[in-house]
Amino acid sequence: MELECYPMSDQPCDMVPGRQSRDWMDAFASRHPYRCLPLNMANTTGWEILCPISFTAEWNGGPSQNDLVITADRHAPNLHHIVTSHFSRGVMTMHPQYLFRTPPGWGLLATGAPNHIKDGIAPLTGLIETDWLPFPFTMNWLFTRPGRVKFERGEPFCFITPIEHRKAEQFQPVIRSLESNPVMKGQFEAWNRQRTDFNKRLASGDPDAAKEAWQRFYFKGELPEELGAAPETHANKRRLKSPRLG
Repeated sequence: MELECYPMSDQPCDMVPGRQSRDWMDAFASRHPYRCLPLNMANTTGWEILCPISFTAEWNGGPSQNDLVITADRHAPNLHHIVTSHFSRGVMTMHPQYLFRTPPGWGLLATGAPNHIKDGIAPLTGLIETDWLPFPFTMNWLFTRPGRVKFERGEPFCFITPIEHRKAEQFQPVIRSLESNPVMKGQFEAWNRQRTDFNKRLASGDPDAAKEAWQRFYFKGELPEELGAAPETHANKRRLKSPRLG
């Protein structure tokens, strides 16, 4: 399967597989957030489109396009091809500079890089039918309050993930009692017993619990007390391919 990427400029933005690291995760003692597998997998399930320049955007809270001022750190004659105030009301529009084409039935979910936090501005998320769309899309950010934000060169401003979006319509949410699934109920209760015991030992200063530091059933793809095995599809690392010339 191919994700076709057609550059719309002579110097398109760099695009790289999603990177696991986050500054706020690094700042924790022992980098504990990296032990949360759902965070790691979300961070790496897609491709980052990187900002080609450093710039500052400032919004004064007004409703017009001119109320949002964008200033490049260095001279950038193509600034308006990268970032603009297009939609007004504190919406900042950035251009990934690619026309994407996905296989039939697949689209691209475009948003900010997962768990990449920017104070004062939030990414807007779009699902694009890139299996037929003959023109590029934009990536938009919404100021959450008047103020100033900085985007650094090499910082991800758009994160794309292929989605077989029509398949989602086939799902039927069904609410059932846990008692209706004895196997799952037993697995949950076994996990809950072990988790409760572990937390009690950790709180009491048990050296073995302190040494263990973190139960890792999910990370390792294990079920407690021999109540079965996680499927072979379990993954604790994502390795997406880097773009190549076609």
